[in-house]
Amino acid sequence: MDQTLPGVLVTRRMPSSVLAPLEAVCAVDRHDSTDPLPHDALCERLSGKQGLICMFDDRIDEAVLAAGDRLKVVATVAVGFDNIDVASAAAHGIVVANTPDIVTGATAEMTWALILSVSRRLGEGDRTIRAGGWRGWTFDFLLGSELRGKQLGIVGAGRIGRAVAAIAPAFGMRAVFAARPGRAPAPAVGEPPGLSLDELLLTSDVVSLHVPLTAETRHLVNRRTLVRMKRSAVLVNTSRGGVVDDEALAWALDERLIAGAGLDVFEDEPRVRPGLVGRDNVCLTPHLGSATRETRTAMAQLAVRNVVEVLGGRPALTPVGRR
Repeated sequence: MDQTLPGVLVTRRMPSSVLAPLEAVCAVDRHDSTDPLPHDALCERLSGKQGLICMFDDRIDEAVLAAGDRLKVVATVAVGFDNIDVASAAAHGIVVANTPDIVTGATAEMTWALILSVSRRLGEGDRTIRAGGWRGWTFDFLLGSELRGKQLGIVGAGRIGRAVAAIAPAFGMRAVFAARPGRAPAPAVGEPPGLSLDELLLTSDVVSLHVPLTAETRHLVNRRTLVRMKRSAVLVNTSRGGVVDDEALAWALDERLIAGAGLDVFEDEPRVRPGLVGRDNVCLTPHLGSATRETRTAMAQLAVRNVVEVLGGRPALTPVGRR
């Protein structure tokens, strides 16, 4: 490793083609694995580094930031940055950058995949065939629910929430918004109407979550909010696991307070609450919201560009909290 170049730690395996522009101007220390670095190892390897490229599940706390004694920039390959102590980074004079916009289309597609899978019982059908349980067509076998004429309630009127709403008319659905706590519920002019969260829960047939994980949104969906939903309603979460109280959701499903759920994220990833795993009316996917070749490559490229810009003495392209 060239000690005359600024050092950058990359916490997970990434394509060599993506890292090439970084390696041209920096000494790159790769953790060339799909598994995260243990916290102590992360602190140790940051010593002397000026840049860090991390993933959403790397815990970048005060201890990590202090260990990065020469650290100038933390670039996360994610939109959400709840894993980073942004206030501590600012106190240390460290720029934090994320990858907004890029994941919008892929995550919106994933949201609709979950809505359709739960509504039309696709997972149950797949499992039935693989287990040899299908005995032929019958009139009332695995009947699902149509989306046409139903209401899609979107919690969070950001980029992804709006992209999900834009697809709703293709399925004959009416989309409505509820803003996350602390934000006004009304969307931009010409977009679907804004409701309070309570109104949205009471009236929507599908509730889809698109909010960041903050102190205000943690367990936004809990026992109190779940009992407000229709018994025929479906809950979908492609945002962050902690937005939903998984124990409360399992309880609501046990009590048949809602009809089903589609979950791409979980409170304690990669562990999933057993009360959710064994349910036919729940579709579970392993955090695949941005998992397309195009999107993941573009996310990594933007993270690299953010580090190159900051270490080159220029502003980050997508700094957190400055847009």
